[in-house]
Amino acid sequence: MIEENYSVVWDLDSFFVGGSSSTALRKHLDEVKNKLLAFEEELKDFNTPSSIQDVNKIVHTIEKLKDIAVNLSEAGAVIGCFQAQDTTDKQAALLEGEVGMLYAKLSSSMLTIQQMLGQTEESVWQDLLQTNELSSFAFVLNEWRNEAKLMLSEKEEDMITTLSVDGYHAWGQLYDLLVGDIRIKLTLDGVEKELSVGQANNLSSHEDAAIRKESFNALETAWTEKEDFFAKTLNHIAGFRLAVYEKRGWESVLQEPLQINRMKQETLDAMWGAISKNKAPFVEYLQRKSDMLGEKRMHWYDLDAPVSASTEKMDFQQGAAFILKHFKEFGPKLAAFSRNAFEKGWIEAEDRPNKRPGGFCTGMPVSEESRIFMTYSGSMSNVSTLAHELGHAFHSYALRPVHWMNRQYAMGVAETASTFAEMIVADAAVKEAKTEEEKIALLEDKIQRSVAFFMNIHARYLFETRFYEERKKGMVSATRLNELMVTAQKEAYGDALETTHPHFWASKLHFYITDVPFYNFPYTFGYLFSLSIYAKAITEGSSFEEKYIALLQDTAVMTVEDLAMKHLGEDITKEAFWIKGINLCIQDVNEFIQFTNVKG
Repeated sequence: MIEENYSVVWDLDSFFVGGSSSTALRKHLDEVKNKLLAFEEELKDFNTPSSIQDVNKIVHTIEKLKDIAVNLSEAGAVIGCFQAQDTTDKQAALLEGEVGMLYAKLSSSMLTIQQMLGQTEESVWQDLLQTNELSSFAFVLNEWRNEAKLMLSEKEEDMITTLSVDGYHAWGQLYDLLVGDIRIKLTLDGVEKELSVGQANNLSSHEDAAIRKESFNALETAWTEKEDFFAKTLNHIAGFRLAVYEKRGWESVLQEPLQINRMKQETLDAMWGAISKNKAPFVEYLQRKSDMLGEKRMHWYDLDAPVSASTEKMDFQQGAAFILKHFKEFGPKLAAFSRNAFEKGWIEAEDRPNKRPGGFCTGMPVSEESRIFMTYSGSMSNVSTLAHELGHAFHSYALRPVHWMNRQYAMGVAETASTFAEMIVADAAVKEAKTEEEKIALLEDKIQRSVAFFMNIHARYLFETRFYEERKKGMVSATRLNELMVTAQKEAYGDALETTHPHFWASKLHFYITDVPFYNFPYTFGYLFSLSIYAKAITEGSSFEEKYIALLQDTAVMTVEDLAMKHLGEDITKEAFWIKGINLCIQDVNEFIQFTNVKG
């Protein structure tokens, strides 16, 4: 069998040749800008619909909005890729600022439309939604209308949007610059090296405990040196949000993230309640792992440590083959799509300096392609991350037949598709392990994800909710942020940790994302929600793929509660639903404990 030779560097020239200095990109942005200006003028004549005769006017406005939005998103996504692949690309940083201004203009136009729809008389509104032209958009249009009722006046909201470019989103961009500027000096194999944050983070799964500890301490030192910068950045992002919430009369900091995720508070409470009551097995796993590593209790820098000498390293080509093999066992469409992503150079995986840390998948809505970013170093965790991001890309692919209006899915269901893809690979890998030692290693990698979603993400959620409550009273110091994070980690990990990560709040990009507040619980939601989907997939075999695609196509046109009821027949506002998924994860722990039980 001839091994494929997929590129580890993505292709961005297929969008705009010439990188951040591309003349084609410049032309594209200018065209979007002109379309936006024309649209703003046109909206001056867009009045509150007064009869069913206004249906064509609304459809025309939606299509204009779609055209601008997809073209702006295409440019923004590509520029984001330029920045991620090279944090020293100053031209890309300038373009990001320009795109931010255009997004602010688009948001203002969007607000005008929402306000007009919100003022429509109820009987007229219902008549409009029953027309052939608008009936398929009913959920989203109702959502727009309801959101408008929760906002301030159009003039006030427009001012907030305009001020957010430099007073809000700019702080998130500053965070990216700060992190991109950090260099970590470490001695590896007797050679002193200078690493990016992303490269240093990859050492958390190194087989040498001394290197894991050294990289963790070096990173912690770097965060400490710049903690006041990060604290100021985080405080101002939170401060802006809280000021807007106060003006709108929103008392709960969770109102916006729940609204964005189309989720009820009862659902979120049920999920965390079920997790909090079932952490004992995962605490036992952490204790067993620390025993295997020769430690009394678990250190933060050992959370990702390999527990088996047989932990397999896979180069990028092997990792790709591994993923494609197991995707094919689930369904032909996921496998064919993913193979195309590898063949067409959709993935940036090279391990090199000046790359942004972490991984992501971004969609290009004009070309209907995706691009995946990560730093691949050969660990099983890297393979899982790659499968995860391919899951995101497949979600976008599944939505290609759906109108743009019905593609804007929430974060929780976005993480469902990604964790589902990750699970296919992880579960299959454990089942086909050739030796007991290999099975332990793969099983442990699988359990690590449960720990991440039930403990690490829970710590982020606890930290963020408590930080926002304190921020309401004033600025929160870096010292206090460290204290809040340590407290949250001890609680979330069931007091299983010997050492914590005080500056985790500084190291995690998600706290600084301004587009989506509280980007933490959607990961855990997606993980447990996908477990139920995966259970159905196991039962039904490859014939389930079409049902899975149908579920993905519904992710932007109903609440998560309705989505679960329609496709799974489950009430997710009850803890019982979440406990079923958690119990599947506990089975993995029990198996791990059994295999690693010290004899005699």
